[in-house]
Amino acid sequence: MQRVLLLFTIFLVSFSSLASVQQGTVTNVIVRDDGLHWFILLSDGSGERSERPECSATHTYWMIKDENTRYGQSQFSMLLAAYMAKTPVKITGKHSCTRWGDGEDISTVQLLAH
Repeated sequence: MQRVLLLFTIFLVSFSSLASVQQGTVTNVIVRDDGLHWFILLSDGSGERSERPECSATHTYWMIKDENTRYGQSQFSMLLAAYMAKTPVKITGKHSCTRWGDGEDISTVQLLAH
């Protein structure tokens, strides 16, 4: 039983470390006519974006995975609010590039205190 718990813990830690994380201020919000929503963060000095996924997320932008879902619309609303208020956010990636081959999908958007 202890071995199973240890392996499960190692799996969780290694999986969560694969997702990118970045804190900063939203500088650009772009919506294309094909529905793609993406944005760029200006790092807040707490460190650059962490390790990127293997799916060639070579650019600095982040993608909303599905803007037609309730969570995608909520993420976009939060990003617009953060942009307008110049409030920093913390973005955690999904470790995937499903919307565009070189931009990581976002998992969570967290508004941070000034």
